[in-house]
Amino acid sequence: MGEKKLSFRYAEKRDVPLILELIKELARYERLEREVVATEKMLEEWLFEKKRAEVIFPMAGNEVLGYALFFHNFSTFLGRAGIYLEDLYIRLEYRGNGYGKAMIRKLAQIASERGCGRLEWSCLDWNQTSIDFYLSLGAEPMEGWTVYRLAGETLKAAARP
Repeated sequence: MGEKKLSFRYAEKRDVPLILELIKELARYERLEREVVATEKMLEEWLFEKKRAEVIFPMAGNEVLGYALFFHNFSTFLGRAGIYLEDLYIRLEYRGNGYGKAMIRKLAQIASERGCGRLEWSCLDWNQTSIDFYLSLGAEPMEGWTVYRLAGETLKAAARP
């Protein structure tokens, strides 16, 4: 299956079980499966009721090859929105066919069509295969920046008066 036969479709509410399945596949690949607490109900609420993120699927015919989950962020310096790519995942059996590159191209097109100033994402430090792939596309690592996070109990503690 070459890249020429590739198409894309946005996820619909009926795709929630598939989205969760793909999230779990990605988590296994990233050695983070124990961290997945998302449920179908949660995804339905946040993706389709609250519309806080979007999912697109790369397709070859009727076959789903993976997914990308993204949402808008905002750059005060640029004065406009950007797209933050939370997940980019191509199923193992479809890797090496240009689908990841096509997904980044599609997301860059979406960002451009929406007038966004940038497309950005994070990558695990140990994932050299992905790092090499992103560098080959011209993506630049953000030297001097470290991601910080409050989650779970630390988030609750930080919210207390």
